[in-house]
Amino acid sequence: MDWLTSISSRIFFAAAVIVLIIGVIDWILRLFDWTFSWVPYEPGRMLTFSAVLMIYVAVLLLRQIREQTRGSAPKA
Repeated sequence: MDWLTSISSRIFFAAAVIVLIIGVIDWILRLFDWTFSWVPYEPGRMLTFSAVLMIYVAVLLLRQIREQTRGSAPKA
């Protein structure tokens, strides 16, 4: 289970960074009245998608930290 959460968090982090970069570049291009024609969303919406993916990655990392601390804690 640990390898699955690790791989999924890495995939979601990479996807979030890619969506973030595309959103920022599209936002900058819109300042010059250009846009990516293949992107169906506004740059703000893409930044929202990136933030949601980053929150999911943070939750997965916090879950891994909790599991590691529970495993190493002394039993009373």
